[in-house]
Amino acid sequence: MRFLSASLAAGLCLSLSAIAAVAAPVNFLFASSGDLPRLHDLLARPDIAGVQVVYNWKGLEQGKGQYDFSAIETDLAYTEKLNKKLFIQIQDRFFEPTAKNVPAYLMDDPVYKGGIVPQVDNPGQGKAPAMGWVAQQWNPAVQRRYQALLKALAARFDGKVYGVNLPETAIDIDQKHDKTGFSCERYFNAEVQNMSVTRSAFKKSLVVQYVNFWPCEWDNDHRYMSRLFTFAANNRIGLGGPDVVPYRKGQMKNAYPFFHRYKGKLPVVAMAIQEPTLTYTNPETHKPFTKDEVVNFATDYLGADLLFWTPEAPWLKQP
Repeated sequence: MRFLSASLAAGLCLSLSAIAAVAAPVNFLFASSGDLPRLHDLLARPDIAGVQVVYNWKGLEQGKGQYDFSAIETDLAYTEKLNKKLFIQIQDRFFEPTAKNVPAYLMDDPVYKGGIVPQVDNPGQGKAPAMGWVAQQWNPAVQRRYQALLKALAARFDGKVYGVNLPETAIDIDQKHDKTGFSCERYFNAEVQNMSVTRSAFKKSLVVQYVNFWPCEWDNDHRYMSRLFTFAANNRIGLGGPDVVPYRKGQMKNAYPFFHRYKGKLPVVAMAIQEPTLTYTNPETHKPFTKDEVVNFATDYLGADLLFWTPEAPWLKQP
């Protein structure tokens, strides 16, 4: 990991040790559906305000228009009993080769063109193994079904859940061999449309779009990143991301500088510290980033209001 050079924006090359501590953001846990009983003691801590739970599309829609929200109902009752808040993430992309977690009709009915496409490690080579799957949001037929799910969720849970977030923008598909009509512009427009529909449907709960990278883009060279942040700020949509790694080069050429630029201009910024994030080390100390280093960067540079912590975070294992 390297810090930005002095030729980049003023102040971005500050040493991590020089970042001033500011008011701490609110701490949430990050969990999967069904995890709450196992996390009871952590969730009950006074320094934890609630939990963000990830629900995959397949688990929420059993057949076309046949919704089963019992998992959310169960988790909402559990958090309410503890006087904690629930944030729900509606997942349409998955990171295991066998995880095709969308309703079966999307994959079976030809109108959806398979419904999902593989995410690959080396797109364009034609031989790369699938590393996961992503719903074809750029396919209007698929997108309509996802948006129908979002509207149904809002009808049941708006104002009951503390917030809802859409998953990260980064995907990695084999564009050279794609037969679904994918283009980077279509994908960008589809994600923006999903944000708009979610904001319109959820009038009381917080709405957050995770943004980290865009296919085809580096350093805002297609203006996807700048357009997204402008749209979010103008439409009362919060933003966030799945990683907080102080000054990591890739993120500093993508979403991070925009979070900094839009500090105070978004209704909420919610960032996650997930399991892979814990593997990164501070280049100054050659040790894993401490809680203070993560929190200070998330607050001072990214403007985070909420932090979603993996239960594996070392500080949560301390009494």
